[in-house]
Amino acid sequence: MSASRTERLLNLLIALLNTKYGLSRAVLRDKVYHDAGDSDVAFGRMFERDKADLKQFGFEIETLFAHGFGSDDPASTRYRIGKVSNRLPDVKLTPSEGTVLLLAAQLWERAALGTAAASALRKLHASGDLADVELPAGVQPRIKPAGQAFDDIIAAMNGQHPVSFGYRAASTGKDEHRLVEPWGLGSRFGQWYLVGFDRDRKAKRFFRLSRMTSEVQVEAAEHCEIPPGFDTRAELDSLNELPLQEAQLDVAEGRLLGLRKRAVSVSSNSGRQAGRNRVSVQFRDSELFAEELASYGPHVLVAGPPELRDAVIRRLEAAAAFASSPVVEARFPDAGPAPRARKRTSEDQLNRMLQLVPFLVHHQGLPIQEVADRFGVSRKELLEDLKILICSGRPEGYPDDLFDIDWENEHVYIREHLELNRPIRFSVDEACALLTGLATLGGLPAQAGMSADEQTGALESVTLKLTGAAGEAGRLAAAVAGPPVTPAEAGVFETITGAIQKGSQLRLRYLSQQRDSVSERDVDPLRLYSLDNTWYFEAYCHSKAGLRNFRLDRIEVIEPNGRMVSTNSSPEDGVPVKLFTPNDDDVVVVLQLTRQGAGLADDYYAERTAVLPDGGLLAEVRFGSADWLPMFVAQHGGAVRILQPAELAETSAAWVSAALAQY
Repeated sequence: MSASRTERLLNLLIALLNTKYGLSRAVLRDKVYHDAGDSDVAFGRMFERDKADLKQFGFEIETLFAHGFGSDDPASTRYRIGKVSNRLPDVKLTPSEGTVLLLAAQLWERAALGTAAASALRKLHASGDLADVELPAGVQPRIKPAGQAFDDIIAAMNGQHPVSFGYRAASTGKDEHRLVEPWGLGSRFGQWYLVGFDRDRKAKRFFRLSRMTSEVQVEAAEHCEIPPGFDTRAELDSLNELPLQEAQLDVAEGRLLGLRKRAVSVSSNSGRQAGRNRVSVQFRDSELFAEELASYGPHVLVAGPPELRDAVIRRLEAAAAFASSPVVEARFPDAGPAPRARKRTSEDQLNRMLQLVPFLVHHQGLPIQEVADRFGVSRKELLEDLKILICSGRPEGYPDDLFDIDWENEHVYIREHLELNRPIRFSVDEACALLTGLATLGGLPAQAGMSADEQTGALESVTLKLTGAAGEAGRLAAAVAGPPVTPAEAGVFETITGAIQKGSQLRLRYLSQQRDSVSERDVDPLRLYSLDNTWYFEAYCHSKAGLRNFRLDRIEVIEPNGRMVSTNSSPEDGVPVKLFTPNDDDVVVVLQLTRQGAGLADDYYAERTAVLPDGGLLAEVRFGSADWLPMFVAQHGGAVRILQPAELAETSAAWVSAALAQY
């Protein structure tokens, strides 16, 4: 990023905020545009571009004309920004409102709007409107990341641009090119849908993101708008759930206990080959069920219906093709996870500074590292921001015209804020992240000692306050509808919640999908968390002598064992909770991910990543069980393959080939 450009934008903003009668172009060129050179044309272009950038932040620049002069006289034209322009209104929140707001923001922690939600919370902290409340102990709902397509569509909706993509139609099974005006994104029946206007078919259509067969392209040269009053949640409510179908599966004897437990019927011999049972299982969504069945590899053969059989074969063929493609070099130039988002710009840095100044005003004397942690940057990046700030100020340039910030004793104090003591309004993404998160929490059991009525009241009141504060920026909130986070296993959820609060041990009988076995365990429960409405709990397992994670829908029996927790274990540091707890005997694997599968690096907590020329990713990931990795590769159907260890790559390729050979 260009520090000089950031400083220039900041100085221009301060100059225009701190003038009553406006400043002429000549004054601005002399006092702010030191790097414009002697060219009037270069200065004019730079000034117009900077005005447009400030407008992107919501600052409306007033143009004032001198009496008796025309509007086309640049010498007499002056510019200013009102002192309340784009300032975040006061949003005073009660402790209960702050609690539900933190839960709502936390939903997006590892999903597309996570950065926007964190930024919105920082603005509320910076304004002093959000007290230092904490997340409720033991419960952390989250929205499952929806992949790169979700991020691209959100960007297109924000910029009001159409999108194009390849799409496999459910009716024909053929790949088709679609050009769509994106009106809304929402989750139904465990899948994300795009609702929009199909320009080729000249009608509203629903598109499932999992059926997109190419990257989503944002058509930035074209414009579109979401219809007034459009409500994605109401649109998705009109969708009918797919009818129940019955799959006929030939399953290896003694295998796939979890699948067998869902069976409508099981016959001792499939009639096709020895060592197999014919298992009938009900399902609704062929693509969703095919993802699960593909992971079982050669242990299951889909006899019917044809659509399900074809979907499984398609996934296995894609996995086999990726595994046999030319191998890329597994090289990580940097030590840690590589950023896959766009490169940070001067606008990003300025946006952070516009939050940093009011935050320091309302939080005097915080340690440097704590401030850096709050803003998600390194200590070095924070110090670079502070150094730019203390060199910035009003055009006169006297000491009193500059920011007065001191951090010599490792604690940061600010004494002059130059009218930037309030954060700017929410961006469209920030408002969308908070308001959509609040709407999603409606079915969550009451938390933090609140009754159900108190939590409902807090959700309603904080939603009203934030809607008012967001203003026009809240327009995207109705266009995004999150998935439900209500736990389906309400009784199990209540038992675990009660045990966490009382400090009681639990005994459970648990089906391990990876090991294809059932075991009994005594555990010390630590906390509950979710991905959409699939809930897990983290606990210290006494039989394994370590932290483990358990899915609630795989618990067959759970009850208190009459003992209190007997360890000093605490939940893994950091949020979100990991679905996997690292151990010394883990297998370290290098994966190659396509651009569409790049989100798996975050899902599985890659320790190192490197961006590939095609937009894909190399990821070094720790796995607790190598036995599970062939299932992982087959399940994701061409989005991931193993590069190292070589023998594990060969085992996974053989697993996929054996599965395909059945067909």
